[in-house]
Amino acid sequence: MSSLSPAAGRVAVIFSSLGHATMHVMAALYLTIVIELERVWAMGYDDLIQLWTLGALLIGLGAPLAGWLGDRWSERWMMVIFFTVTGAGAIAAGLSDGPAALWIGLAVLGIGASIYHPVGMSWVVGNAPNPGRAIGVVGIFGSIGIALAAAIAGGLIEIASWRIAFVVPGIASLVFAAVLALLCLAGKAADGNKTADSVSRGVARGDMMRTFFVLTLTMAAGAMVFHALSTAMPRLFEARLDTLVGGNVAFVGVMVTAVYLIAATAQLLGGLMADRHPAKRIYLIGLAIQVPFLFLVSQFTGLPLLAATCAAVFIGTFYIPAENLLLARYTPARHRGLAYGAKFVLAFGIGPIAINLIAWTFGATGGFTLLLLILTGFAAFALLSALALPGERRQAAPIAVPAE
Repeated sequence: MSSLSPAAGRVAVIFSSLGHATMHVMAALYLTIVIELERVWAMGYDDLIQLWTLGALLIGLGAPLAGWLGDRWSERWMMVIFFTVTGAGAIAAGLSDGPAALWIGLAVLGIGASIYHPVGMSWVVGNAPNPGRAIGVVGIFGSIGIALAAAIAGGLIEIASWRIAFVVPGIASLVFAAVLALLCLAGKAADGNKTADSVSRGVARGDMMRTFFVLTLTMAAGAMVFHALSTAMPRLFEARLDTLVGGNVAFVGVMVTAVYLIAATAQLLGGLMADRHPAKRIYLIGLAIQVPFLFLVSQFTGLPLLAATCAAVFIGTFYIPAENLLLARYTPARHRGLAYGAKFVLAFGIGPIAINLIAWTFGATGGFTLLLLILTGFAAFALLSALALPGERRQAAPIAVPAE
């Protein structure tokens, strides 16, 4: 796959993994911190959660430019910029003295976070001798990052303050930036090999267009479910697990972390299944199972709510490799980078819409039942749309595809 040195490959895998975890930790910190700010700033949850709208939007909108710069300039140095800007945004948010300053800090964080997916995934694929396995490792680190974000934020709030919950992860990101920059200057890190190609063979143009259109619908609906559920989860657990968490923000973080740690292995399991069975079948099964579990989340409280949420998040993570594999198989190799760039714009561009949906439903009802019923509808729409995907012919060789 790459003519680059094994050492450069190891550096790419290590820092792409750290980057994936860092990106998801940073992007989710505020979702727990906002609970503490409700008390400290005496503001409503619906108003506070909207401060993340621009930051969440920039994570998606910044991805194409970041990918373009990585392709034409340097992936490894773009990763240094990713760690630097994301860390600086988190620190700025932690030092903010009001909603306006916090909004700016979160926007800077969002700009930095937008760099990771289009650059980090390309970097590791171009450097790793076994890109499929490397991407699996990187994907697990992303899931771990999502899992740890709430625990890190909640724990630091309980130990110190909401400001420290921003500042400490921000400093850690700056340390990663400094270490990677030193490795780049020492010649230990290299940009990925751009010459390798994995062309989809024997796929009709009509099937390509049909698949991309259908996946646009299913990915948009899936992104809405992911963003809305992950954003609302800390507050949902505080409200409906009150007998378990007792208003303790740190314990809310632990519960959210438990959900995502349980789901961390789902991506690897889904990838193995998609290697052995048609990706469309795995995709449809995952979407079909998610619908009833989301409905159960809307109805349950206490431990049943925790179990249903674990199941919904697990299956939502499980079908991601099949989705990526379908996109890779039905995209011409010369446009594959553009296709994945479009996916990440869509995946993260939905975030602000999800945030405003949460704010509207919570403001109107004071709870999350309506939100969760709407998300169940989105999941059902994704399932119905996926039925229109073309049938698959088994591929002669697996295609390495990025994980979420």
